[in-house]
Amino acid sequence: MKCLIYGQYWNNQDEPFVRGLFSELSKRDIAFAIYEPYAKQIPISLESAKTIGTYKDLKSYAPDFIITLGGDGTILSAVSLIADLEIPIMGINLGRLGFLASIEQERISTAIENIVDRKFSISQRNMLKVKSSPDIFGKSNFALNDFTLLKRDNSAMVVIHAYVDDQFLNSYWADGLIVSTATGSTGYSLSCGGPIVFPTADTFVLTPVAPHNLNVRPIIISGDSSVRLKIEGRAENYLCTLDSRNEIISSNYEIQLQRNDFSTRLIVLEGDNFMKTIRHKLNWGLDKRNYDGRNQDRK
Repeated sequence: MKCLIYGQYWNNQDEPFVRGLFSELSKRDIAFAIYEPYAKQIPISLESAKTIGTYKDLKSYAPDFIITLGGDGTILSAVSLIADLEIPIMGINLGRLGFLASIEQERISTAIENIVDRKFSISQRNMLKVKSSPDIFGKSNFALNDFTLLKRDNSAMVVIHAYVDDQFLNSYWADGLIVSTATGSTGYSLSCGGPIVFPTADTFVLTPVAPHNLNVRPIIISGDSSVRLKIEGRAENYLCTLDSRNEIISSNYEIQLQRNDFSTRLIVLEGDNFMKTIRHKLNWGLDKRNYDGRNQDRK
C-alpha cells in the first residue's frame, strides 16, 4: 500500500502531527510520497522520500490514496492535481472549520489504522464543469465546490442573466452569483444564505451574493441541468472563480456550467458521516447557556 501526502503551506505548529503521521505510516509499512512544493517547506529530514509535482508524476506513482494536510482549501487544491484519476482522498484537518477535511489531528493514528483494516467507505462527490467562450481555466475547468461570478472591485452591482437548460431563470442584480455543487453547499454558498445540501445529492445550488432584491432567494436545480450565465455592468472586468482558481473576464464572455465527466472520491472513516460532521462543525444542539459560567454575566 502507498499514498501521497499533500499539503500547501507549512506551519511549525503542525510539526508534531506531521511527524506522527510519518511514524504511523512507517509503522504500518505504508510507502508514501510527498507533494513536491510542500516537501520543500518541511523542516524534517526526508532524504529517501519520493516527491511528486505533476499530474503525470501522480499517474505514474498511482497511490492507493492521498492524505491532505490542511483544511478544505487543501483538498480543493489536491482535486485540481488529481483530476480524472479519482484517487481517494483522506483529509486531515490542520485548519479551522473543515467540512471536507473532517479528521482531527488527534485521530491520525486511528485514521491510518482504519485505512489498513479497511474500516472506511468512499463518498462519491459530483463536480461541475465550466465551458466558456472565450475559453477560461483551460484543462482545469472543473470544481468540487463552486463557480462564482463576482464584481471585481467596489463598483456598482452587476447584472447576471441566468438560464437553466436554455430557459430564462432570472436576471440577478447583485454583487455576484454562486453556482455550487451539493458538496460546495457548505462553503461560500452557505455564508451567503444558501441551504445545506446532503453531499451525495445530485444538484446544483444558485445563490446570489448580496442581491438588490431581497425576495431573490437561493434555488436548487437538478444536477442533470446546464446553467448558462451572461454578465453585464458598468465595469470592464469581472472576477470568476473555480474552487481555488480565478480568472478575470469581460462582459463578452458567455459561460455554461454542467455536471463534470468525473467525480471526487473522499474517504469516510467508520463511524463518521455527514450528519455527524455538520452537528460538530456548526455546534448544532449546543446551548451556550449550558456551561459552568452561565451566570457570570448576572453578577
